Amino acid sequence: MPHDRTHHPPSRPRRRRADASHWHWLLFVPIVVPLLTPLYNRLEPALFGLPFYYWSQLSFAVLSTVVIAVVHVATKHSKHSKGR
Repeated sequence: MPHDRTHHPPSRPRRRRADASHWHWLLFVPIVVPLLTPLYNRLEPALFGLPFYYWSQLSFAVLSTVVIAVVHVATKHSKHSKGR
């Protein structure tokens, strides 16, 4: 008996997770930006005597904090209201 390769079992419709949000895509910014080393692989301009490389790394930490806070505030209301 030959196998019918065109027969597929009926698929279930994919459900979106209750905590899924488009705001979560913003969390890729603090991951991707530090990977773009040509943006900050230099010494000038210096800020308060710190080479650009060092203060840009510090600014990435601040950027990450801000992005995570924004995503948290934007999504926390939707999480709490769905549970009630």
